Amino acid sequence: MLKSFDAKTATRALELAREALQIETDALAALNARLATDETVGQAVSLLLQCKGRVVVSGIGKSGHIGRKIAATLASTGTPALFVHPAEAAHGDLGMVTPEDVVIAISYSGEAAELMAILPVVKRMGGHVIAMTGKPQSSLAKLADVHLDVSVAKEACPMNLAPTASTTVTLALGDAIAVALLDLRGFKEEDFARSHPGGALGRRLLTHVRDIMRKDGAIPAVGLETRLPDALLEITQKGMGMTAIVDADNKPVGVFTDGDLRRMIEKVQDFSKVVIKDVMHLNPRTIGPDQLAVDAVAVMEEFRINQMLVVDPDGTLVGALHIHDLTRAKVI
Repeated sequence: MLKSFDAKTATRALELAREALQIETDALAALNARLATDETVGQAVSLLLQCKGRVVVSGIGKSGHIGRKIAATLASTGTPALFVHPAEAAHGDLGMVTPEDVVIAISYSGEAAELMAILPVVKRMGGHVIAMTGKPQSSLAKLADVHLDVSVAKEACPMNLAPTASTTVTLALGDAIAVALLDLRGFKEEDFARSHPGGALGRRLLTHVRDIMRKDGAIPAVGLETRLPDALLEITQKGMGMTAIVDADNKPVGVFTDGDLRRMIEKVQDFSKVVIKDVMHLNPRTIGPDQLAVDAVAVMEEFRINQMLVVDPDGTLVGALHIHDLTRAKVI
């Protein structure tokens, strides 16, 4: 069972947490100020934009964890990238690196033996290296084509040992570079969605009406001269709470819903003689099959309706869409 802290311990914990956050905040502010007069980020971005291969990110220990995140962010925002562990690279994985690649090597000390064992090989084969270190005079910084300074005044660790502020700064700079590349490549929401087809944004931007609409025999539709009882049977069988009314060319000219029926009950005693064309709503809301499903959501919300008809460019009925279809497809 979890023991509660006494007030003194809880206060001290809060003080330490806030102190750590302040140290990291100050480190980020210092980085931002440094970039105002530092041309190396622009050089790095230019090199990455010219890269005809992939961006290979490498680092060991905590730097490796940060490197994996940077590689993942680059890959998901339009810059092909992967992470390669330097120790594994020294034992065969270096074969994944080509002369057209750019390597981003991360080591705060700039002296990581695992990186220094493989980067000269990368340089000899014609590859380029961007180094992220806290030591501008380090071996890695001197070897690199571009050096990015991620130095910090101190770590958030009370002993000034555990990588904390330095990893935060490195990650933030990696994000900044990814965002710059994203914008300069003209990367759009649609591109992001293609990289994230399983996410909410992917579903919203990649799901079209045709992907989820009801088709063929599942479309509720009756002719203009259909008697109301037969139209109600169509509504019941198709389970959409509505039916389209179509002309001889299968083009919708009206719609009749459950709500229309409820409103009629108080006024009409004998439904058997009512013809659907006399009680239908004219000019029903329609959408094209190639439009995004999210567009259908917008129309339904604007006009407070639960169903829509889907028509092709000639106005022919080709589908029907219920708000439940959109919910099941996780568009909303």
